Amino acid sequence: MMLRRHHKKHDEHMDESWLIPYADLLTLLLALFIMLFAASTIDAQKYNALREALNAAFQGGTIGIMDQEAPDIVEFEVPATDQDLRDLQKQLDSYIEENNLDMVLTTSLQDHSLTLTIRDHVMFDSGSAVVRPEFIYVIHEISNIVQEFPAYNIVVSGHTDNVPINNSEFQSNWDLSSARALNFLKLLLQNENVGAERFSMAGYGEYRPVAPNDTAEGRTLNRRVEVNFRGQH
Repeated sequence: MMLRRHHKKHDEHMDESWLIPYADLLTLLLALFIMLFAASTIDAQKYNALREALNAAFQGGTIGIMDQEAPDIVEFEVPATDQDLRDLQKQLDSYIEENNLDMVLTTSLQDHSLTLTIRDHVMFDSGSAVVRPEFIYVIHEISNIVQEFPAYNIVVSGHTDNVPINNSEFQSNWDLSSARALNFLKLLLQNENVGAERFSMAGYGEYRPVAPNDTAEGRTLNRRVEVNFRGQH
């Protein structure tokens, strides 16, 4: 009797069924990147057209991948750059030079921010937070320059030396520095075009000195008002 041997045929082809979900994943990722790119543009009409086209292509019985409508208006903040800060510094420095104010106003640019420093003796009498009338015009001129640079948050801060104060109006250097910063800020905001919403103020008293307080010169440097410009986040 002859026995027939049955040779089992081996499937020489790899199982490629895994490629289908892999291809779907790649397609969805591509659609996601297209969606993100479209969302970054201002044209909401084009975004909605793209959304409808992709939903029609990918629905297949499931929820569309781009079901949310784009907003009617996509708003973008104006970014502040270091070049803008340099331009602002240039305008402030030109004003300082033209008006011979270099001994009382200085600017410094560092760490993506610009600081305008005003020595207190030109603005205030000793122990007072009332801005001298002859300096009000200077503050108004500063505000006219500031309004041309709307992409910055601005902090006005007051600083004193470490000599204690305790008069009928102010019980501490905290009180004096805060009042000086606030009065300076109020004069800046008399210009309605500067954008009051981007301003804030602080009083640091004697606790952020820029020079030692053990000399008269150092104490003079520490008594100041600073206007700091930093890009909005």
